[in-house]
Amino acid sequence: MIARLRRLAAGGPGLRPRMLLLGLIGLVVLWLVSGFYVVQPDELGVVLRFGAFVGSTPPGLNYHLPWPVETVLLPPVTRINRTDVGFVANSPETGGPVQVPAESHLLTGDENIVAVNATVFWRIVDPKEYLFHVRGPRLLVKQVTESSLREVIGLMSLDPVLTSGRAAIEQAVLKSAQERLHEYHAGIEVTEVQLQRVDPPAQVLPAFRDVQAAREDARRAVNQAESYRNNIVPRARGQAAQIVLAAEGAKAAAIARATGGAQRFDSVEAAYRAAKSVTLERIYIETMERVLEHASTLVVGNGLHGVLPMLPLTSGAVSAGGVSGAAPAGGKK
Repeated sequence: MIARLRRLAAGGPGLRPRMLLLGLIGLVVLWLVSGFYVVQPDELGVVLRFGAFVGSTPPGLNYHLPWPVETVLLPPVTRINRTDVGFVANSPETGGPVQVPAESHLLTGDENIVAVNATVFWRIVDPKEYLFHVRGPRLLVKQVTESSLREVIGLMSLDPVLTSGRAAIEQAVLKSAQERLHEYHAGIEVTEVQLQRVDPPAQVLPAFRDVQAAREDARRAVNQAESYRNNIVPRARGQAAQIVLAAEGAKAAAIARATGGAQRFDSVEAAYRAAKSVTLERIYIETMERVLEHASTLVVGNGLHGVLPMLPLTSGAVSAGGVSGAAPAGGKK
């Protein structure tokens, strides 16, 4: 075989140019075929001609003029990228998260130090700006997020940062970071910012936990007092309203009785003016009825020694013992 190749290489004067031409044609074909490329579903093809942007291609099989005329870059435009601030998620030395104090220690508005770990999620929205305006996109996102964190937390006091202000901090940092990336024409969109850890520095963490426990106790005491107040105040108000209503009723009844008495007096006065003797007799009789209504009946006679109480047989209130006790008072049985 080797001998045959040597004979072909040392062939006649017409054979060698023909082989060179075939080889050249094969190289040109290979060069042209090298222009085919495949864009994955999460990518976008960016075609550069002599280093200048000329267009983009969708996912699938595409073609461009082979190198060095045109080249293709394939940025992942639909992939969600993650960048951590304040810590390293998977450290090669420990195999787990490692704190970076230079990034995580931030100063609050009331001059307290707080350790913050954050994760920012972002994606490419403009491949042209992303490729030509940004040299290190991950580093840029990290620095912009860290700067926004320092700005937002620097305007807040320690209590809301550690307790109820996490959601507000995340939204403010996302907005600030996105505005700065837009100013840099980075072609990057921040989709989400998550605060992974917001704590005081490790040196003062036990004291801070004691303070938090005391605040929880105080909050619980306040809630119990509020509950007691919400229970006792409506009850007292109800009792006060009941007393007021009872007083109003007694007032109305007294006024009604006084008004009725005055009207009766006026009617008696009018009757007295019309018939004095009859009215006086009627008043006397009514008065005596009221006086003698509950008085005991006495019998006074010539044959009796003293006063004899009358036995009320018609009332039905006399018992056997009462009858037997009343007989000696009358004399003989």
